[in-house]
Order: sequence, then structure tokens, then C-alpha cells
Amino acid sequence: MDLGIFGSISFDWQFFSALFSIVIIDLILAGDNAVVIAMAVRSLPAEQRKKGIFYGAGAAVLLRVIATFFVAQLLTISFIKLVGGIVILWIAVKLFIEGVPEENIEKQAVTIAQAIKIIVIADITMATDNMLAVGGASHGNLFLLIFGLGLSVPLVVFTSNLLSILMDKYPIIIYIGAAVLGKVGGEMIITDPFIDNILKPGKLVIYSVEAVFAFGVIAAGKLWMKWQISRAEKEEHVHQE
Repeated sequence: MDLGIFGSISFDWQFFSALFSIVIIDLILAGDNAVVIAMAVRSLPAEQRKKGIFYGAGAAVLLRVIATFFVAQLLTISFIKLVGGIVILWIAVKLFIEGVPEENIEKQAVTIAQAIKIIVIADITMATDNMLAVGGASHGNLFLLIFGLGLSVPLVVFTSNLLSILMDKYPIIIYIGAAVLGKVGGEMIITDPFIDNILKPGKLVIYSVEAVFAFGVIAAGKLWMKWQISRAEKEEHVHQE
């Protein structure tokens, strides 16, 4: 079945093999993106969370379809993954500070627009593996490409909605989520072409860097919150005098 510029549906072994590969890729790689979305919408009122998840995931996947066509070339440019990793680490610390419940600091209210902005930035930054994998599995078939990237929407929406609910009941998931994002950011930094050419890191070094950043974002978030609390206490003390 010829779909013109959107490729074709051939109903043969190669087509269904590619389709199956794309589904498996989406199932495996949807987890990191679901963590970002769940943490981004956690501070929203419960009735707005589903809207934030749906709009955020939809906008991110739309941009993925566009970005997939040239992402392979971008990733060979030095500093692209390095900058992306730094962005992810910043988002991880920010979402950890906003999401962790037990710290007694004043937290700004989050709007749907702010949540969508974080989701889109993080998703596009983190989605390189997904875009490359789906792009390769589609073998240039635009229908399969769009199907594969579109399929990630319901998978991520379902997973992130479940995670956001569980985060309310089990705050430890926020720590795990922040650590996952820290690991992703660390992996992007250490595998950037510029860093790779200098250090030539082996698997052990890569895993070590991922672990350092996984714990590092939590430590950075905790230190920031303690500094905020200390500053607030000093200001209150000054006002009392």
C-alpha cells in the first residue's frame, strides 16, 4: 500500500520485523521520559496532571518527528551531548527540589505551561537514543518512523501518569527518578565526542560517571534546599531583631 510521501505498508516479513523492532524499542526507552514527565507534573493540582502529561508528551513527540531527520548528524558534533547532559542534570536537580516533600522550604507553584516547557526540553534532550533507534529500525519508511515515534505517546502517558500517582504515595520514587535523570545526564556528558576523544572512557569509567551523577543530583538538591532554609532562617532572625 503506497502512502506517497509517508512511505508504504507492504505486509511482508521486513515490514513486520521493522514494526516489531520499533514497538520493542519504544517499550524499552520510554522509561526515562516517563520519569521526567511524572516529576514535572507532580507539583500540579491533581485535576491538571493528566492535561500536563498529555500536552507535554504530545508536544515532545511532535518535535521528535521533526528532529529525527537530522539528529544523527547533530550527535557527531562535539559539545551537543555535553550541553544536553548539563541541561538534564539541571532539570533533575530542579525537579528534585520541587518534588521532594519533606523539606520545609517555600516552593513556587507550577503551571501547566511550565510543566510542558520542562517536559519538552528534557524529552528532546534525552530522546536521542529513541530517535536514532526508531529511525534506524524504520529503514527510511516515513510511515514506520511516524508510527514508532507516535506509539511512544500512549506508552509514556500511561507510565508517567502511574508514576506521578505513586510519587504521592511513595516519595522515595522522587529520589529514584532524580537518580535516573542524573545517570542519563552523566552518560550524555561522558559519551560526548569531545570528551570521548580526550578520555577514551571504557565501560567502567562510563558506569562510574553515571553513578556519580545519579547520587550527585540528589546531593546537590539537598545542599541547595539546606542553603535556602538557612537563608530563610537568617532573614527571619534579622526581621525579628
